Amino acid sequence: MNKNTTVEQLSILKLTGMAKRYQATLNLPSHQQEDAHSLIAMLCQAEIEYRNHQRTERLLKNSRLRYHALLEEIICKPERGLTREMLLRLSDGMFITKGENVLITGVTGTGKSYLACALGRSACLMGHKVMYLAMNKFLEAIAQARIDGTYLKWIKHIAAHAVVILDDFGLKPLSHDAKLALLDILEDRYGNGTTIITSQLPLDKWYEFINEPTIADAALDRLTASAHKVDLLGGSLRRRK
Repeated sequence: MNKNTTVEQLSILKLTGMAKRYQATLNLPSHQQEDAHSLIAMLCQAEIEYRNHQRTERLLKNSRLRYHALLEEIICKPERGLTREMLLRLSDGMFITKGENVLITGVTGTGKSYLACALGRSACLMGHKVMYLAMNKFLEAIAQARIDGTYLKWIKHIAAHAVVILDDFGLKPLSHDAKLALLDILEDRYGNGTTIITSQLPLDKWYEFINEPTIADAALDRLTASAHKVDLLGGSLRRRK
């Protein structure tokens, strides 16, 4: 039996994890190599680990998160408005399973986007599809989808993601079309997906910002019905750095 041929055949079959682990095993002295049953188990485990890693890398790439953020790097202090207990409640991902939203507010530089991206990265590691949208890109995408007739397809594409992050809500005025699109997205995601929104505007100012009572009532009802609210306090972390 040609062992190198076996490695090539595993690669042809796209069993890359198995191929790499088998090649590594062949490089060991014969007395250190596993018996047949242990080898098969080891190769299967290697393939599972490889595929999980590839899936995670693909999810992270497709999410287009703004920051390479990690939950363990988040500063948790009561005076910052974020305690360790609050972060732990979000770190297990149950809010995604339940379709609960996360609303993060605070003045500029308090780490809103970083926290949102850390939650998004954690979701990717758990195997969830994540989409990050800065609000300016969100508004551009709506306008383009309306022009080229792909609006419904675009809405369905967003609905396919377990987590959608809308960053910097409230920086730019919303057109009527943008307000309707936001309502469509929240309607599709209500109870089925998680929406994470960051904003410099306090939550009690969002109704006034939307400035269309019917849409504001419907959107905020769906957004806040089951939501984790995080109000980050203190000065800019950028100036501190």
